[in-house]
Amino acid sequence: MPVTAVIGAQFGDEGKGKILDYLTANADFVVRYQGGPNAGHTVVPHEKPVVMHQLPTGILREGCTAISGPGMVLSPGDLLNEIQQLKSQGEFRGRLLISERAHVILPLHRVQDAWEEEVRGAMRTGTTGRGIGPAYMDRVGRFGLRMADLQRPELIHQKLELLYTAKKHMTGTTQELPPKEELAAQLVEEGKALAPYLCSTEPILWEAAREGQHILLEGAQSALLDIDYGTYPFVTSSHPTAAGALVGSGLPPQELDSVIGIVKAYSTRVGSGPFPTEALGPEGERLRERGAERGATTGRPRRCGWFDLVLTRYAARLNGFTSLAMTKVDILGGEPEVPICIGYELPNGEQAEDYPPVLAEDLERVTPRWRTFPGWAEFTPTLMRRLHEEGWRALPRELKRYLSFVGEEVGAPVTLVSYGPRREDTVEIPVGGLEPASALEEWRST
Repeated sequence: MPVTAVIGAQFGDEGKGKILDYLTANADFVVRYQGGPNAGHTVVPHEKPVVMHQLPTGILREGCTAISGPGMVLSPGDLLNEIQQLKSQGEFRGRLLISERAHVILPLHRVQDAWEEEVRGAMRTGTTGRGIGPAYMDRVGRFGLRMADLQRPELIHQKLELLYTAKKHMTGTTQELPPKEELAAQLVEEGKALAPYLCSTEPILWEAAREGQHILLEGAQSALLDIDYGTYPFVTSSHPTAAGALVGSGLPPQELDSVIGIVKAYSTRVGSGPFPTEALGPEGERLRERGAERGATTGRPRRCGWFDLVLTRYAARLNGFTSLAMTKVDILGGEPEVPICIGYELPNGEQAEDYPPVLAEDLERVTPRWRTFPGWAEFTPTLMRRLHEEGWRALPRELKRYLSFVGEEVGAPVTLVSYGPRREDTVEIPVGGLEPASALEEWRST
């Protein structure tokens, strides 16, 4: 479909970068529409992994235009380093455009980020400390600098004066902040270096959509971390949802043709916040080690657990998923049984199946109801070879049943399956290709 939003359906780290990299083979434009350098997409386009933080995955494809869009908050120095690193690796292959409307992350935002977490104490949210939240706060508070401002030295000085005054009012001091004039000079130089990439990106996308070109809208984080619809306050500071994809790219709603939800075969979460299906002890550690579950940006170990249908159904309704892509199915290969949370029992005795409690404090207290499925075979070199040669039909029978059940329960079929980090470790499943879940009662158990 010409315009497709690719949305994480869980708590992030579902392998969006891998799926996006696969989909960019047929994309003319890839637009990153929110977030900043707190999110890392790990992609293996050739032999070595590439980690991107502020650049869209489309930059790895010749003939593709990668846009860091209006809804992003960008750290100019880090962005320049990322561009240089990709060029040195020979992976800067596409055309890069950076929206003039994107907001700027400043060193003082990182200082504020650390201060805010200290203030929260036991209620800290587990931020990555990259200054994302404070940058979005200044955007909403109308104190922010935008990328367009970096082309106007007089505006940099004027807006920093206002911003430093605001920070002094908030904290009582500017002692910990970098010297204002030094920061202004740094921003002027970074603005000059980024000038060749800066432009108004919305008219370019409007024309591309009018011509029927293929546009991928790429999110960071995921739906369950949305500032409004996620597990507040343990959320990000923007909208990693299908609606956010339109706001953060500048495309009008009628242009969106399809929405792909990315899910992992199990669940993970980084940092604090409720996680109803978390597997503690040896079980969780086994998933973490087998899945190499550590953050691409911070290296922090991820909390691991099992697939949660309640939260995935909720994400599907919120975003209007037209299909699902499931990643890391190989990590569960060899498990004798695979549990799925099919519903919650709430503390008051009521049941929830597709709408979780609004308060994080209540979500922490739910009791999952489980259904256990037979595990599938390990992904041996022989099975991997068959998948490369035969496609989705070579998937283990038990896995196909698992995929069918998830797709039917969520209301969107699984059409992409990833079983490894490389581009080629992916199979496409035609709609209707899997046996209906209604035929699976004889092997399901509670």
